[in-house]
Amino acid sequence: MRTGSEPTTARSALRARFWLSLWGMAWAIFGVALFVLLGHPGWAAACGVVWLLMAVDFTVIVRHLRQGPHYQPGRDVPPYRPPERGDR
Repeated sequence: MRTGSEPTTARSALRARFWLSLWGMAWAIFGVALFVLLGHPGWAAACGVVWLLMAVDFTVIVRHLRQGPHYQPGRDVPPYRPPERGDR
């Protein structure tokens, strides 16, 4: 059901973001190790920056998951009610 209020009532797929963040961190760590072993410090630094960004994103995701159903609703949490309009 579309209500026109989706930007304010949108929900994020935090569990999917959690696993994708872990996957990204694993590849970034692999990239850092590989480029250090191959002697490419520039590429290793670039992978290190990606690793840092993924770690920050992972921290935010875990924080939102721990805040409970307001940020990560389950099947038992009903959809948000459409906002009430006073001009009706």
